[in-house]
Amino acid sequence: MSTPITVLIGSPGAGKTTVGEALARRLGAELRDTDAEIEARAGKAVADIFVEDGEEAFRELERRVVAETLAGWDGVVAVGGGAVLDADTRRDLADHHVVYLQVGFEDAAKRVGLNQARPLLAVNPRARLKKLLEERLPVYESLATATVPTGGRHPEEVVDAIVELLPESDGDGGGR
Repeated sequence: MSTPITVLIGSPGAGKTTVGEALARRLGAELRDTDAEIEARAGKAVADIFVEDGEEAFRELERRVVAETLAGWDGVVAVGGGAVLDADTRRDLADHHVVYLQVGFEDAAKRVGLNQARPLLAVNPRARLKKLLEERLPVYESLATATVPTGGRHPEEVVDAIVELLPESDGDGGGR
């Protein structure tokens, strides 16, 4: 059975996908972004799943995709920001190297643009993003094997920090 090299968690705008792509390239691995996998399986955007099927349907699909990925993916994983709210997902993550990509409100707001198709930010996006960051912070921190701040940093700088923190890493990306 395969296991991910590392799992990236964090709020919207933390850089999970961008950093995940750069990290996977550095390690000669592949990235599985669970939101992208959900979209591929559903045949529609996450925002459309929320609108057409509801958040509960999205969360059920998200739970299945995350569980399958954690059980059988041997690359880098980027998990949607809200996936960690599921108790089963939190239990599954306990067996993995989890990097919390920490981002402050201002950086997150700039990155998500507050105009993009992010379903949980559709109404009063600044206030909702601030609340999401505050609510989820303790969960992200409790799951993290390592925390890497992303604010004001280029994705490659974040990748450098993650590579240094990988288990059995010699710092050149050849760990594991």
